[in-house]
Amino acid sequence: MIPMSSDRRFLTFPAIHPCSAVSPAALLADISSLAADIQASGSPQSDHFRTHRRAAREAVRFASVIISFLDDLCFPATLPSAAILSLSDLHVTLQKLRLLLSDCARGGARLWILMNAARVAGEFHALLRSFGPALEVLPVDSMDVSDEIRELLRFLAGQARRVDAGVEVVDDRAARSVRSMFTKFESGESPDADDLRRVLNHLNIKSWSDCLEEVGFLEEQIFADEENGDSALLWSAMGLMIYSMVVVFDSTTSGNKKKMEGFFFLRRESTVAVKHLPSDELRCPISLELMKDPVTVSTGQTYDGPSILRWLKSGHQTCPITGEKLSSSVLIPNSVVRKLVGVYCHENGISISQKRKTSKRDLSKTLSPATPAAVAAIRMASTVIVGKLAAESPEKKSIAAYIIRMLTKSNNFNRICFVEAGAIPLLLNLLSSSDPSLQENAAASLLNLSKHHSGRTDIFESAGLAPVVETMKIGHKAEARQNAAAILFYLAAIEECRRAIGDMPEAIPGVVELLGNGTYRGKKNAILTIYALLLFSGNQAKILAAEAVAAISKLIETEEEDLVTDCVGLLAKIAERDDGADVILKSGYVVDQLVNVLRISSSPSGREYCASALLSLCNNGGEKAMIMLEKMPLLIPSLYSLLSDGSRQASKKARSLLNCMHQFADQAYAQRRPPPPADPMIHVL
Repeated sequence: MIPMSSDRRFLTFPAIHPCSAVSPAALLADISSLAADIQASGSPQSDHFRTHRRAAREAVRFASVIISFLDDLCFPATLPSAAILSLSDLHVTLQKLRLLLSDCARGGARLWILMNAARVAGEFHALLRSFGPALEVLPVDSMDVSDEIRELLRFLAGQARRVDAGVEVVDDRAARSVRSMFTKFESGESPDADDLRRVLNHLNIKSWSDCLEEVGFLEEQIFADEENGDSALLWSAMGLMIYSMVVVFDSTTSGNKKKMEGFFFLRRESTVAVKHLPSDELRCPISLELMKDPVTVSTGQTYDGPSILRWLKSGHQTCPITGEKLSSSVLIPNSVVRKLVGVYCHENGISISQKRKTSKRDLSKTLSPATPAAVAAIRMASTVIVGKLAAESPEKKSIAAYIIRMLTKSNNFNRICFVEAGAIPLLLNLLSSSDPSLQENAAASLLNLSKHHSGRTDIFESAGLAPVVETMKIGHKAEARQNAAAILFYLAAIEECRRAIGDMPEAIPGVVELLGNGTYRGKKNAILTIYALLLFSGNQAKILAAEAVAAISKLIETEEEDLVTDCVGLLAKIAERDDGADVILKSGYVVDQLVNVLRISSSPSGREYCASALLSLCNNGGEKAMIMLEKMPLLIPSLYSLLSDGSRQASKKARSLLNCMHQFADQAYAQRRPPPPADPMIHVL
């Protein structure tokens, strides 16, 4: 079985050609699985295919004929070379066709598929026609199949030669309507509401949540577009979806209101569900670890993606739990289990790091839209959304705050638009809401806006420090509290704001308190915020008075390595000043922790931070620090190890610390050594 890759670019169709030594049984079994996947992609009359319906119908029909042929065939031990060649070509075609159908049915990609109708139709045309040559050279007369199947294959080969999978009339009409809307946006006009609704109905986009899914997909493609070849069309399409989301769909109309209530209800219910769900239900039956990438196989069982892929690649074709033969190689992402795992980890303070390699997003791509149409559409939509924040209806406020949260998550231009539209004062007011979900969405939106310099400036100038600190202290939910702490981190980038935060009696104690009782992300946000506040020297005494060193020490003892690395980095910053070094030395145990982390940590940054902290303690703590370090026999071997295999900067710090220790040892030895005996006096007569 060939699992579908999740790393490929959209509308690209990589395929693996079977090797020349492939066994007939394996080749036929794989073709059967691929054809079954295509057939299972659903009826073209369903909502899976909103465009290219005729081509999708032909693809499903072609796959059904292949399945009939394989069901009728008695799998032989050997096949003629012509048959192997023909079936290998058919195997490649089916791989590509499965990927094409998967892209056409992908949630959130409906508008993008429509705007690339000619390209998609060309792919269908080429793949469906390739059935012809593959089947024409297949020696069906020498294969053990019925006469009916032979005739069916010959008929299919002839049809494939003549197939015409061009752009359908309804798709072409809808695509031309969308382009005319782009033109209207560019001239500063709003598109005709009836035309827009017709296009949305054609794509089966029926709610604000459908639009939001489209926006998310289009934004992904903007980040993935390395050569910016599709940038203009992507931005225009995204602007249209944002406009549709807030102008066409009213969240308080009957259908959308139910969807909105269901959305927030599911979020609340998932938190309740994990409290009564045994953690074993969230663990992979193969690896017994929490499922970071849960996928469901054809038998309905769910496994962690990497584990089931290793199982399949090792040659197994059965379900590990039931033992049933897998009828399809498709691994379907299980978003429900993924959300439950996320909630479970969130509620229990567990970090579930993703080991999958993810490319870092270049946010500069979102700083300026590629087209005037996108600029106009997004600005119009931003004004409407911000207006809903001031509405009397709690439903409108909830959905508006959530939409702002999602649209500003990784898009700089959207952040600028919402700041300019006046969102920040209204969001600050919502922090005092008695509705936990509304407060959480408002805090998350403010966090996203604070990542842009205009946003954090507006928060500070709108007297936003007080409500943010209050949310950090007594927010309804852990996520709201940790987001408020992260807002303070970004606000601390403003020099005047660092001083103002320190002057608030509850601010620094509140951040330090989060080190002890926050979730994993809450603790990480608190560490970063304290580090930023230390950039103003007047805050150090207040941070020490809040017993931050003791809280950091507890984290080092109990948390995983990446959080420990952040902790020792924070201690290194505190130790740069005399008062900080004095508090660390008085605790005693913290010095032991620094030496232990230096010795056992696998993090290069963590070891360098330890060396930096210990060096600052020597420089600022004087003889007291040197005496403590001298009594630690494992320190010097660890420093020599860092000297040999650490970075240039880490080696430099290790060398400086070793020199300090050697000089102190030499001075101590010189003081303890008895004076040399006086030379005997010789009297000369």
